[in-house]
Amino acid sequence: LDQSSRYADLSLDEDTLIRNGKHVLVAYIMKPKAGYDYLATAAHFAAESSTGTNVNVCTTDDFTKSVDALVYYIDPDNEEMKIAYPTLLFDRNITDGRGMMCSFLTLAIGNNQGMGDVEYGKIYDFYLPPAFLRLYDGPSVNVEDMWRILGRGTTNGGLVVGTIIKPKLGLQPKPFGEACYSFWQGGDFIKNDEPQGNQVFCQMNECIPEVVKAMRACVKETGSSKLFSANITADDPEEMIARGKYIMSQFGPLSENCAFLVDGYVAGGTAVTCCRRNFPKQFLHYHRAGHGSVTSPQTQRGYTAFVHTKISRVIGASGIHVGTMSFGKMEGDASDKNIAYMLQDDEADGPYYRQEWQGMKETTPIISGGMNALRLPAFFENLGHSNVILTAGGGSFGHKDGPKIGAISCRQGEEAWKQWKAGQFGNISLSDGVIEYAKTHEEIKGAFLTFQKDADQIYPGWKEKLGYTGESSVQAASFDWAKRA
Repeated sequence: LDQSSRYADLSLDEDTLIRNGKHVLVAYIMKPKAGYDYLATAAHFAAESSTGTNVNVCTTDDFTKSVDALVYYIDPDNEEMKIAYPTLLFDRNITDGRGMMCSFLTLAIGNNQGMGDVEYGKIYDFYLPPAFLRLYDGPSVNVEDMWRILGRGTTNGGLVVGTIIKPKLGLQPKPFGEACYSFWQGGDFIKNDEPQGNQVFCQMNECIPEVVKAMRACVKETGSSKLFSANITADDPEEMIARGKYIMSQFGPLSENCAFLVDGYVAGGTAVTCCRRNFPKQFLHYHRAGHGSVTSPQTQRGYTAFVHTKISRVIGASGIHVGTMSFGKMEGDASDKNIAYMLQDDEADGPYYRQEWQGMKETTPIISGGMNALRLPAFFENLGHSNVILTAGGGSFGHKDGPKIGAISCRQGEEAWKQWKAGQFGNISLSDGVIEYAKTHEEIKGAFLTFQKDADQIYPGWKEKLGYTGESSVQAASFDWAKRA
């Protein structure tokens, strides 16, 4: 059934649609299966995503047709398709009239993913008009609140140096607390890794008190505030709330120093909203484990990492993992910096649409995945700033002198970039500037000695310039980091 006469109108003007503010716009890469017409398949896609099906039904009336989703642009050669969804289509809460991200996803990326005439279809961008965007929570807390706790003010507070306790599973409560203590001697922020929660060998009611004890000791000894992100992810919202309340009861006066981690992809937007609404004063740490099953460039269905992270700001994440933009071990590209701009700026360009956030708080990029002090300067140069949260597991606990020195070396990676940017080393390359900095800073020099493969790739000639004698790379495992903290 060719439904293009009803579900497609290529005369619609995108600027007019945006100006009128009555439609959510979604851009797809879509390919019909062999033998199917592009426009007819696009129209069927829009029908299944809104008011239609594969046949005409007798219950359709004039109002039904007024809320049809409409294909308004196609470029078959480039497999591009854009659909305008009337905002009236989307489900609203009966309790407060607010918007639901699950409703947006149900329509925009629901049944259309299994259509027999579609080879693949993937969302690459979407646009929310201002009045519709206001129906969503947005973040209540972000990195500005972290900076305030850390005593850095609320503007350009720079890198929050963090880590993930490693190994991600297998530590019992006391060793877990000791690992936290060791890192906090030099760093700011520790997060649970996404599988850590309430395993029988490391139960929350035994582990969290050890974390609090370590935090109190480090605050007293270093004179600096510390931050922890506790995993409250669960299948049952009541379990999430119970975990959150227990954790806050243990942190007590230090509760503002505690973020809540939610595995937002595997647990879904419901879990994120549960945390956002029940604990609005806590930093909502959105972990995205599993997202690559739909966002990876290797997959042709679902949505992209850009779309996933944009959604996180809409539903209220304080921070979300964004990978490392090709500067770490995770899949990505240097152009992924546009993800950070969409999360942090009040207006930003996506691949297809410019989104105005109209004052909605920013969501802070959290960078992780193979990062260490040597990789950070180029990352900052590509991004243009260092106002992000770092969670470097190997970059801290893998440093030859242990996690305290590993944390300090990461902070020095930021400082080296800033000094090079300010011209303190003269007119030399960034890599040479970092080497000059390392000559007088033993912690980052130790990173060169530890992560020699990275050093060889990023800093050619570093051995001669740092006077390195050529002994084999020292591995952190040969050191008792607990004693060297």
